[in-house]
Amino acid sequence: MSLHELVDDYYSSYDYRNLRDETKVQYKYFIGVMLNTEVDGDKLSTLDYKSVPTRVAKSAYNQWCEKGIHMANHIMSVTRILFNHGVREELCQLNPFANVRRRTVERRKTVWGREDVQKLLTVAYSDFSTRNIGLIAHMAYEWCQRLGDMRMLTWDNIDFDTHTVHIEQSKRHADVHLPISDDLFGMLQQQEADFGFQPYVAPRPNSYRGEYIPYSLHKLPLHGRELMNAAGLPKELRLSDLRRTGVTEMVEAGVGMPAIMSVTGHASPNSVKPYLKNTLKSAELALTTRRNT
Repeated sequence: MSLHELVDDYYSSYDYRNLRDETKVQYKYFIGVMLNTEVDGDKLSTLDYKSVPTRVAKSAYNQWCEKGIHMANHIMSVTRILFNHGVREELCQLNPFANVRRRTVERRKTVWGREDVQKLLTVAYSDFSTRNIGLIAHMAYEWCQRLGDMRMLTWDNIDFDTHTVHIEQSKRHADVHLPISDDLFGMLQQQEADFGFQPYVAPRPNSYRGEYIPYSLHKLPLHGRELMNAAGLPKELRLSDLRRTGVTEMVEAGVGMPAIMSVTGHASPNSVKPYLKNTLKSAELALTTRRNT
């Protein structure tokens, strides 16, 4: 029985049907990558899911790691969920990915300079074809949110009357309510005039089969890199660093941990620590505050 049959059974399961719509899209993307992976000349989709050896699982994971460890770990997590479903439903006895050891991703500490953010937005907003990438980056930086949540943001999250946005984060399902600055509000007004006829705030600018769809997890960083190159930004910067940059700026401004957590959606101060960075500015603020008390 081919792996496609296990996938179809999972898609019809309660566990899958109970996922949020955007999570379903992500799972389907990762499963699609897995199915199209070739090991020893055979696509995983053609293999009998009851007898996939761990050796094949390890080989597939190593291939995914060549394109990025972070993405590889996402693909493997969803693939494990798929096979665990098969085990629970007694469709197969073993999960071949259960014993595949994940590689660890070195935690990034890179932050953008404000001048770099401005360069990106200047170039992005100057061209209609790149404007939506720029808006996703702008919102991630302004609100200290994940790119994935910004690419899936819909118009019903924006309250134009109160100048606020409501975000239910996909990773922790935390609810955050945030103000919209004047600059970003003006951009969103223009965006709503151009794209308000469909649900997504910043979809791909060209329709696909008559629909405007969000950037995929794979395409967003690729288009982002093209835009960053056009803006002449350093190669070490990534769009995903913008959330960390915003949090670091709040720390340097002396914002307290509870207030930061109300923006980031973290439930524990320990979860915020990876975003913090020791800087001269934050040290000067701490010492100046100490002297003045």
